[in-house]
Amino acid sequence: MLNQIRIVLVNTSDQRNIGSAARAMKTMGLTELVLVAPLEEPQGKAQALAAGATDVLANAIRVDTLAEALADCSLVLATSARNRTLDWPQLTPREAGEKAIQEGVQGAKIAIVFGREASGLTNEELQQSNFHIHIPANPDYSSLNLAMAVQTVSYELRMAYLAAQEQAPVAADEYPLHKELESFYEHFEQVLTKSGFIVRQHPGLVMTKLRRLFTRTRLEQNELNILRGVLASLEKHLPNSKA
Repeated sequence: MLNQIRIVLVNTSDQRNIGSAARAMKTMGLTELVLVAPLEEPQGKAQALAAGATDVLANAIRVDTLAEALADCSLVLATSARNRTLDWPQLTPREAGEKAIQEGVQGAKIAIVFGREASGLTNEELQQSNFHIHIPANPDYSSLNLAMAVQTVSYELRMAYLAAQEQAPVAADEYPLHKELESFYEHFEQVLTKSGFIVRQHPGLVMTKLRRLFTRTRLEQNELNILRGVLASLEKHLPNSKA
């Protein structure tokens, strides 16, 4: 189950934090690390902080975009420390651990996404997730460095994993991959624009709010297939359709 979980670090600025995150992961049995466009490549300083987890660091995969890191995942959990303009489905680290392990048992690929040290994840990046993870730290001093955040979430993943060893597996619903959802959102926006519902020059927050709606619903694979079929059918009757 833990092998199904991927830790994703976005735009990390200090290689030492990457090394510390790798160490935090390995202590809890996590091994898959993906780095999205790090500002400083992990080298000697990162290796020193990784201590006995240099294998996690050496096997880390580097990609240029968050979409690449999430493409084959069907559950994406993104850490967020701030209140956002639009509420998103939110979990505590304990709830996130339980959900990740429950779906990992069924073979789903799961990504846990951590943002930049100073500013976290952007709203656009957060909207690529199914749920946000909020660590309920002391409101008077809620500053957690990157490795601390990775350690906190990784601990809850391990605790949920250990608890799951004593339980019979429960059949889970089949959910689409991240890349399939992104393709659906692009198709949906195209159809809404062709119909005139979205004005190309002034799109507003229509798609953001629709993303939030479908995220709350958590579309299953067969539901997504139905919606794609509906869009394809409607598109044939719209102006400027290539169909």
